[in-house]
Amino acid sequence: MKNQIPTIHADYNNRDVKGRLRLVTVGTLEDLARLGVTLKEGLKARFTDGEVIGEAIVTYSNEEECWVGELLWWKLVEEMTE
Repeated sequence: MKNQIPTIHADYNNRDVKGRLRLVTVGTLEDLARLGVTLKEGLKARFTDGEVIGEAIVTYSNEEECWVGELLWWKLVEEMTE
């Protein structure tokens, strides 16, 4: 996936107190495995729940003890459904 921004499932209702997406759901883990993506500091990715898609920067949260996505709110859009 060189130079491509992966699109990964995330639950926008599963955010920490700082508003970051917790990247721990089954859908997230399945997408990571399917795409061969390993979460790491500074990874830029797109996260979708099927209705909304947004870009985020991945970081590890010591408080949450899990990877989180810090949303770039100005890049949040509704997905077009047909």
